[in-house]
Amino acid sequence: MEYREKARNRKFVMQAHLSAEASKDPRVYAFLVNPRAGNGKALRVWRRIEPMLKAQQVHYLVEFSESAAHASAWAREIVELRRDTPTVLAVVGGDGTLQSVAGVLAGQHRVALGAIPAGSGNDFARAIGMPSQPEEALRALLEGQEMRMDLIRIGGRCCLTVVGVGLDGAVAQAVNGTRAKKWLNAVRLGGLVYVLALFRALLRYRKTGVTLAVDGREHAFSDVWLTAAGNLPFYGGGMRICPAASGTDGQLEICVVHGISRMKFVRLFAKVYPGEHVRYPFVSLLRGREVEIRAERALPANGDGEVIGSTPLRLTTLPGAVTVIGRRS
Repeated sequence: MEYREKARNRKFVMQAHLSAEASKDPRVYAFLVNPRAGNGKALRVWRRIEPMLKAQQVHYLVEFSESAAHASAWAREIVELRRDTPTVLAVVGGDGTLQSVAGVLAGQHRVALGAIPAGSGNDFARAIGMPSQPEEALRALLEGQEMRMDLIRIGGRCCLTVVGVGLDGAVAQAVNGTRAKKWLNAVRLGGLVYVLALFRALLRYRKTGVTLAVDGREHAFSDVWLTAAGNLPFYGGGMRICPAASGTDGQLEICVVHGISRMKFVRLFAKVYPGEHVRYPFVSLLRGREVEIRAERALPANGDGEVIGSTPLRLTTLPGAVTVIGRRS
């Protein structure tokens, strides 16, 4: 394919289109396109927005990602080479691709992070107010404001949105292994793959005891379905699992669903999208900067929709770790 040839023929330094003087915007936009995201959606989105960049004389670079490791390496070189120029690393893809570069950008603010949603869930883009339509998203990126945002650190990895443990982790495993993801992305219903995977995992999942140590204080729960630690409100393609998570207060909102039957859990599901599930007594909310998650058995975990391991886990907030371009109020 064309993007593979381009990737092979460039070592790193891509040709910038137009000079910085030709654009009213002093920033350089380094676009990272994941051709596999959304079953090829990202590549289609890029072909729609690139003519706009040229028409508006935006100074930009583009790279087509071949893997998570490739994306991370390219982000590191962007940070190293763009020391003296305001730069936005804009991911055309989904939450997984954004996670690949978030840790690289942590702790430096010369290069900001932007997002053009083109994956299955797009929860980070949703949280920072990016429109779903490519042309509108590009306008929002070019006109957006810089803001400092927290990250979640788990070992050597950084996550942007939510870390989910238990049923959440099982859902992430099912999503990444299902053929339905490719088909639903093809018909622009990528968010439904999470719903289908949830109900599939729900039939097999067994509740268990979970202990959380939040800023050193322990909280024990029995019959736990899921534990979600949110830096931002959304996961699973628009579910507002941690409604009060802001991404800017140095705190994680932790949501624990426990002590209910499988049938009650199914009825609760529809309440998660508007964030109304938090009103029920079997949903417990905690807040803190550091969270340790232990369970009676090893539970699968996901971060930003990607499988990241299993319990026990230690999560730490990195306040204001990354500069983001968005429209958050």
